[in-house]
Amino acid sequence: MSTPSLNGHRTLPPPPVEVVEPPLLRPLAEITADLSRPLPPNLLKTRKQGGQTITYIPWYTVNRLLDRFAPGWEGSVAQMSFTGERVFVVYSLTIPALEGRFTRQATGTEVLKELDRNGQVRELSFGDPGSRAESMAFRRAAARFGLGLYLYNRPHD
Repeated sequence: MSTPSLNGHRTLPPPPVEVVEPPLLRPLAEITADLSRPLPPNLLKTRKQGGQTITYIPWYTVNRLLDRFAPGWEGSVAQMSFTGERVFVVYSLTIPALEGRFTRQATGTEVLKELDRNGQVRELSFGDPGSRAESMAFRRAAARFGLGLYLYNRPHD
């Protein structure tokens, strides 16, 4: 709907302004209590590693859970380094809480290449070594706030 202006021409009303509210801050103890709860099995994945079955939380699930229970969280790769055989990542995760901002760091590592039984370099599984090391470090940093920490205490299947 247009409105008349002073010069007789009709003008359009200004567009509505979207107000984005900052996330409500909660005490860190409440956030970590929520993150520390056991997860439904459908959010967990398993993989074979070194002859054992490892249960883990995929990085994208960690991301969604942090969005839900720790809105406003921030994360970044604090450091990445390489040796001839491995990549090492330090990930920094910060969660805003009522008492302030809290940061935890964790490491992740991945081999740059694997050898098959004949000693030939073979393609690695899904993803590149840097992103897999970052994923590991991200999940471990979230575990330092309680997310999935109980999985580290379980005997492997």
